[in-house]
Amino acid sequence: MSENNQQLLDSVVAKAKVWLGDAYDDETRAEVRRMLDADDKTPLIEAFYRDLEFGTGGLRGIMGAGSNRMNIYTVGAATQGLANYLKENFKDLPQISVAVGHDVRNNSRLFAEVVANVFSANGIKVYLFDSFRPTPELSYAIRELGCQSGVNITASHNPKEYNGYKAYWEDGAQIIAPHDVNIIRCVEAITDISDVKFEGNKELITIIGKEIDDKYLAAIKGLSLSPECIERHKDLKIVYTPIHGTGVKLIPESLRNYGFTNIIHVPEQDIPDGNFPTVDSPNPENASAMAMAIAKAKETGADLVVASDPDADRIGAVIRDAKGEYVLINGNQIVMILLNYIITRNKELGRLKGNEFIVKTIVTTETIKSIADKNDVKMFDVYTGFKWIAAVIRDLEGVERYLGGGEESYGFLAEDFCRDKDSVSAISLMAEIAAWAKDKDMDFLAMLQDIYMKYGFSKECGISVTRPGKSGAEEIQAMMVNFRANPPKSLGGSAVTIVKDYGSLELTDVAAGTKSKLDMPVTSNVLQYFTADGTKVSIRPSGTEPKIKFYIEVKGSLESAADYDRANADAEAKIEAVKADLGI
Repeated sequence: MSENNQQLLDSVVAKAKVWLGDAYDDETRAEVRRMLDADDKTPLIEAFYRDLEFGTGGLRGIMGAGSNRMNIYTVGAATQGLANYLKENFKDLPQISVAVGHDVRNNSRLFAEVVANVFSANGIKVYLFDSFRPTPELSYAIRELGCQSGVNITASHNPKEYNGYKAYWEDGAQIIAPHDVNIIRCVEAITDISDVKFEGNKELITIIGKEIDDKYLAAIKGLSLSPECIERHKDLKIVYTPIHGTGVKLIPESLRNYGFTNIIHVPEQDIPDGNFPTVDSPNPENASAMAMAIAKAKETGADLVVASDPDADRIGAVIRDAKGEYVLINGNQIVMILLNYIITRNKELGRLKGNEFIVKTIVTTETIKSIADKNDVKMFDVYTGFKWIAAVIRDLEGVERYLGGGEESYGFLAEDFCRDKDSVSAISLMAEIAAWAKDKDMDFLAMLQDIYMKYGFSKECGISVTRPGKSGAEEIQAMMVNFRANPPKSLGGSAVTIVKDYGSLELTDVAAGTKSKLDMPVTSNVLQYFTADGTKVSIRPSGTEPKIKFYIEVKGSLESAADYDRANADAEAKIEAVKADLGI
């Protein structure tokens, strides 16, 4: 063993032995002892080589014993740090309050109760949901109840081994500057588990549930733009699956509220289960996760297939292609369809007054920019993550009207009474769009083709390269360094004309040989390349998983629906050429 490796192991062993002390429960001590005694020290190193980082979005990691794992101690320390900051920031309030929710994952209820206990032990009033709820409802509850903060225990669509901790601010959005770095400072100051107040005060914990559900669902019903179309097509066949997650709680009810009467379930996947037993991954952007819903659609001749991820903030959708086969549409297309509908219907209803805006993330399709420009609607580009979309909504609140916003990773927000992506409202509106399209003798495919013909054809491809563990994190970092040092000269046969480096907030105009500053609130580890023919490539490490992500968008032309297959084939060939140039 090299000297460096021995030093790492020695530091890990010393750190792990602290977890054998009386401050930790029997189960935790036994798990740590097993790792210490094992011949293979890899699990021990992975569990203790660092502290699970409380980042700008909170925590996310594999569950288990150790400082680099999600457990009651890392969750407790994070909550103590957040409580300390809330007491510092809102010291003049007579009573600070928070809302706490959770998803269906293993240990989620346990972690949520730990969060509630730590907050209440610090004199903070807690509104704790009675059971699992969609993430966006937690955001709604913060605003509705006038809370100063909130926590949701969820790892979104990560594999079953993971759990997470999302921290929210008083506007119902995930935390951004200056509060993010200040909270991180307070969390990092918790260096000993004895600093955490685990013994809760039951008098400060209020259980909430149906009363918030009803208000939230009523607000979502208020987003409907075409109730008369739904009335004419209320028996539309809609297959919905929550993929064992929280969506089962509210999404079928929201569809019924909208007026739909023919909601077809996938019974096996209606069962909440943190092991996600019927899928390899509970991610609705993966075809395998949608297989059972598609089978049900084939069996019933469904018009639309929709899904939510385990915490019901992301939406998946399946439509019929020209051959009658059920195919997934990607996150870019979902956002594009929803925004096109909302803008179009607002225009038809005479509601566009010139002060409307939409928001997308920088890695999401540029076709949305075309839709906004041609309809005289302002569009904002922000970093990945709905906290940045929420920040624009907050900055323009009471001045301009938010119509909707989304990101390519299957997230959309149609409302401003919630400040995180919301599959409950998105799925309700997607069903309404199906009814609206049917009223025009169109199906989803024809509607999608119509958008491409009006606003320009594009095709996107997302690729994630996974590199787990400490060595993987180092490899991902090295890849970003290499792309910065050696940017491609061309992609897919077209010259790179613009390079955007959000790490340095620098835009390089390759053709002109000039540099300028990018107008963004903070730096971010993202690179973008734009080519002469409209191709866009974005590269960024994931903030929640051991992955580096590549987002490829290529442009094309679509003159008629009959030309759709050709346009797709040409775009796929170009994407393959771009991938080859990137070495992925």
